[in-house]
Amino acid sequence: MTRIAIYQVDAFSSRVFGGNPAAVCPLESWLDDALMQQIAAENNLSETAFFVRGGERYGLRWFTPVVEVDLCGHATLASAFVLFSELEPERAAITFSTRSGDLTVTRDGDMLMMDFPSIATTPCDPPADLVAGLGCAPLETRSGMDLLVLLEDEAAVRALRPHMDTLARLDTRGVIATAPGDSADFVSRFFAPAYGLPEDPVTGSAHCALAPYWAARLGKTHLHALQVSARGGELWCEDAGARVRIAGRAAKFLHGTIEL
Repeated sequence: MTRIAIYQVDAFSSRVFGGNPAAVCPLESWLDDALMQQIAAENNLSETAFFVRGGERYGLRWFTPVVEVDLCGHATLASAFVLFSELEPERAAITFSTRSGDLTVTRDGDMLMMDFPSIATTPCDPPADLVAGLGCAPLETRSGMDLLVLLEDEAAVRALRPHMDTLARLDTRGVIATAPGDSADFVSRFFAPAYGLPEDPVTGSAHCALAPYWAARLGKTHLHALQVSARGGELWCEDAGARVRIAGRAAKFLHGTIEL
């Protein structure tokens, strides 16, 4: 029998039942890709992260229930939280080797600060399926890793009830809906039905595009963000040119063992 440790961590929240839950599986060596995908499907969370130590850094991979992805913020935060709080509490910084290059996470008071690549977006016309899927016409549409759409205000973002089958037809990872916030610099929601995530509760990687967008729009580099999904999440972002720093808290929900 193969036993694999598993943690479930609520990322971008200081309490359980908030933020975005991620499963984290520390490994001695990589499992077969198909098996990791099966484990992620069985967990049925937005992401399951697997990491393997290699010298002073860790290889890190992320899987939704249906596909491996190139970048994931909340599961990186959750993985670092497991290492800092459970496995290597003496460490002050951890570097992960990923499909998106080296990602470093450091302690920042009671938060963890992630250093991620900035993602540029460019103006584009809104595809017909985007407007139909959202049920409204955005004030602005931009293309990058995802489609970023600007709405009038926080209430409009909260009121969205997207048609997921329509959004799933878009040729993009996901759709970021954003607007100025009532009590934060900006708010957002994230929809990625084609990746098995109708709505992701809190999406760190989306803030790689949101932070530079709002930094330019608001004329400030340090930003407070809320993702206003049903669970909700809180992030602190810094636009640092080619990089984006994203900080948040995390809470452990469970620690157990997968038996195969």
